[in-house]
Amino acid sequence: MKPALLEVMRMSRICRMVLATCLGSFILVIFYFQSMLHPVMRRNPFGVDICCRKGSRSPLQELYNPIQLELSNTAVLHQMRRDQVTDTCRANSVTSRKRRVLTPSDLKHLVVDEDHELIYCYVPKVACTNWKRLMMVLTGRGKYSNPMEIPANEAHVSANLKTLNQYSIPEINHRLKSYMKFLFVREPFERLVSAYRNKFTQKYNTSFHKRYGTKIIRRQRKNATQEALRKGDDVKFEEFVAYLIDPHTQREEPFNEHWQTVYSLCHPCHIRYDLVGKYETLEEDSNFVLQLAGVSSYLKFPTYAKSTRTTDEMTTEFFQNISSEHQTQLYEVYKLDFLMFNYSVPSYLKLE
Repeated sequence: MKPALLEVMRMSRICRMVLATCLGSFILVIFYFQSMLHPVMRRNPFGVDICCRKGSRSPLQELYNPIQLELSNTAVLHQMRRDQVTDTCRANSVTSRKRRVLTPSDLKHLVVDEDHELIYCYVPKVACTNWKRLMMVLTGRGKYSNPMEIPANEAHVSANLKTLNQYSIPEINHRLKSYMKFLFVREPFERLVSAYRNKFTQKYNTSFHKRYGTKIIRRQRKNATQEALRKGDDVKFEEFVAYLIDPHTQREEPFNEHWQTVYSLCHPCHIRYDLVGKYETLEEDSNFVLQLAGVSSYLKFPTYAKSTRTTDEMTTEFFQNISSEHQTQLYEVYKLDFLMFNYSVPSYLKLE
């Protein structure tokens, strides 16, 4: 059975979230309230007219008022994913919405495409390199045509893409209301293992070894050698987990974006995302976004077989040496991501 069909079977409730904004000199205050509606599809999520782009339909119109039947069927799945986020935010309101306001600096992960009225919140280790490449093509106005011709390091140069925090408060509010907002998520522990493998087992990532590896070894390894303390290039996964669940770590500074929770990076309990794509259905969901943007005739999500990809089986192996106590504590750190995006508790976990 296809993952999308399984997901539809597991998800049920249909809710509505309406986003409104309140302006201030330096802070963006995003409130939202919800009401239950009976129709499966909604004509307009915000109760306001959505302007068309250059005489064409906007991505929001294509999503919420689909003309093509194939779009309508897929839109139902994404409605259910939105409702899952809505229900989780409401059920965990004390935890998920500790902060009642967002500042522009909280919006630095939201990439803006003015021409196609899109906002993409990038999550590291969830195909964000290829999605940044796509956004460079979409916003490049002819400068780029083939996303895979853009070097990976160039895709991560901040100056190559405009993010929402670079706009004024009124401009931010307008785009949050009028543009289609989307993100891509991944099974939280698979994403975590992927981040560990990339940042701590590759010899070329010396900046991560110096900044985080040395700190992790100093705090978590007894009788560490001077070489290990100096280089920080041999962090064990057990030490990485101990570092993440250490209260001192969480008080000291926010997690690095590569292992930060999605709800902290993209603020889905404050910002209503119109589309939640999943790593497990990456190509299908990505091309749906491109179809909504009206560019699918000449732009597709890059596909290639990545032999080094972190798999569920690989993740299971990494967790074999993690104590049940640490597994339980780590699950609590990422619990909202599991719940919001409909990921089951992994069968390999031994929760206390």
